[in-house]
Amino acid sequence: MLEMLNAIDDFVWGPPLLVLLVGTGIWLTIRLGLIQVFKLAPALKLIFSAKNEGSGDVNSFKALCTALAATVGTGNIVGVATAVKAGGPGALFWMWMAAFFGMATKYAECLLAVKYRTVDADGNISGGPMYYIENGLGKSYKPLAVIFAAFGVLCAYFGIGTFAQVNSIVEITKITAGIPVMYTGIALTVVVAAVTIGGLKSIANVASKIVPAMAVLYFITTVGILVCFADKVPGAIGMVLQDAFTPAAAQGGFLGATVMLAMRSGVARGVFSNESGLGSAPIVAAAAKTKWAAEQGLVSMTGTFIDTIIICSLTGLSLIVTGAWCGPLKGAAMTDAAFAAAFPGFGSMLLMVGLVLFAFTTILGWNYYGERCVEYLMGVKAIMPYRIIFIILIACGPFLKLEEIWVLADIVNGLMAIPNLIALLALTGVVVAETKAYEKHLQEMDK
Repeated sequence: MLEMLNAIDDFVWGPPLLVLLVGTGIWLTIRLGLIQVFKLAPALKLIFSAKNEGSGDVNSFKALCTALAATVGTGNIVGVATAVKAGGPGALFWMWMAAFFGMATKYAECLLAVKYRTVDADGNISGGPMYYIENGLGKSYKPLAVIFAAFGVLCAYFGIGTFAQVNSIVEITKITAGIPVMYTGIALTVVVAAVTIGGLKSIANVASKIVPAMAVLYFITTVGILVCFADKVPGAIGMVLQDAFTPAAAQGGFLGATVMLAMRSGVARGVFSNESGLGSAPIVAAAAKTKWAAEQGLVSMTGTFIDTIIICSLTGLSLIVTGAWCGPLKGAAMTDAAFAAAFPGFGSMLLMVGLVLFAFTTILGWNYYGERCVEYLMGVKAIMPYRIIFIILIACGPFLKLEEIWVLADIVNGLMAIPNLIALLALTGVVVAETKAYEKHLQEMDK
């Protein structure tokens, strides 16, 4: 079973999907005139200055924090380590490339989510790929929307939203602080239940407090590592740029990597980390209070910049300057070695706090994504049963270590992207028209 699932996983996350993901980003970058370059500064400013005047459930900042809660997770710590271990330092460059074009993708999908959003029977905003597929492409495409929503629920229940995060939390708290798995599991279940039963507003309130704090903590810690090894930073950046286009040399426990392996590792882990093109972030972007779809698109675009260009880069460079990447360790243990090298005695504790917060907020974000997918498939009556099952799965998570479930989650996560990318390509004209209308509005405001 595991071998079969691994073969399917390799196929799903193989060259065709990666080319489709990056290709869509390149196409949107061209059609939108390098929006991620020319509009990044205004987009970063909008995070704090958006007027939040339109209809919606939460303000733009809270919508961004909830999306970041879901994307800034174990992928930023474990995923980067996995990519660098497999593809060498050059993998980090390809993560940057995936993120650069992914910013245009994130802008487009979150713009469409606001444009085609609806209101459910309880008066809450519903939006995301399932709605812009059905309402943007037409009713004949509804099967594609249903497929996306079904994969979204599976991903929330059995993938990114539960087991992978729960296992990361209970393992690192046991190894670093000696806390028994059962105690951590009970505490996590109670806290998740307390937050998620309240729905989006509760989740967004928690995310808007935790996400900025954890991002700043992780930023300061990793910059501290680079300061400790400041003499090696120029060489590390040189290795990233060189190994992206030439085979990485074998060092220590590292066997060396081909350019293709560096490219695939970097692109796959970059997409997995920032989720550009997967269709998850638009679900919460749709709930933002805004009159202009393009405005929320810009705010959401910064999520990919923060997640990959900043946080993943700091993790990757920390692994390279400390030499942890070419040792025998893998995953979180490799990142732990980098933290311990810079801060002996308390580096591991800093990493534990970061990983626990990253993983916890990912659980909250994906809980909401799955809820909106369930609401699309079965209506508001299914929301509370969905939340109860989600909480039960969180409680079971610490004791389930089935590798098959993780591989299945990876497959479902990749399959979410296909219906979404089809819609993005088909609705590119709408994205361009909305962007021009917003730019015209801004020009009139300046007069």
